[in-house]
Amino acid sequence: MIRFLAVLLLAAAAYAEPPVKVLIVTGGHEHSLSFYSLFDDPGIIATVNPHPSAFTTDFRDRADVLVLYDLIPNMPEEEKHGHLRAFVEAGKGVVVLHHAIIDHQSWPWWYEDVVGGRYLLDPEGAMPASKARHEQRMRVTVAKKHPVTEGLTDFEIEDETYKGMWISPKVQVLLTTDNPDNDTPLAWLGTHPKARVVYIQLGHGSLAHRNPNYQRLVHNAINWAAGR
Repeated sequence: MIRFLAVLLLAAAAYAEPPVKVLIVTGGHEHSLSFYSLFDDPGIIATVNPHPSAFTTDFRDRADVLVLYDLIPNMPEEEKHGHLRAFVEAGKGVVVLHHAIIDHQSWPWWYEDVVGGRYLLDPEGAMPASKARHEQRMRVTVAKKHPVTEGLTDFEIEDETYKGMWISPKVQVLLTTDNPDNDTPLAWLGTHPKARVVYIQLGHGSLAHRNPNYQRLVHNAINWAAGR
């Protein structure tokens, strides 16, 4: 019997999935250290590589999922058109959190064909600049059944609102809110045909980082983006 159990354990270990390799990119925006508690999970191996060194080398073999929590409105051409684009085109996972929606303001491929949205720092055409408000109570509604929203029901959170963003009509909306100071979509699937991309607007500070619903949402997004 003991020998039989040992064989079962060995077989289970052989088929167990390795941890997801996550590359976290920060820089350009102050943030609470509570953010890093989101990656305190035995199923995740997280590495932090802040700007300006984030995309200076090829990281396709070092990461399954790229998590962006940076705020870099514009990057050098060789960085964005090189290693970052190569990672996305390789069909990898990308999870864009909160203020990282401001990244790459002058790179249409990024906000139209990858993330599917952009926070407008300045007026553009008929659209005024986007607006943000801190410490707002939001009711969050699950809009789509999906692995990213698995285990979630409607919940409330205190976070930062974003109003007046450009959001592609091609995105698949996962979460919504009825807060009048926020756009209706709160999280969505990106638009790239190869990569698994998720944008989650929530996540400004420690109140959000420590919210169990937000923690589950981020974990789900990472695992789905990794193809798990």
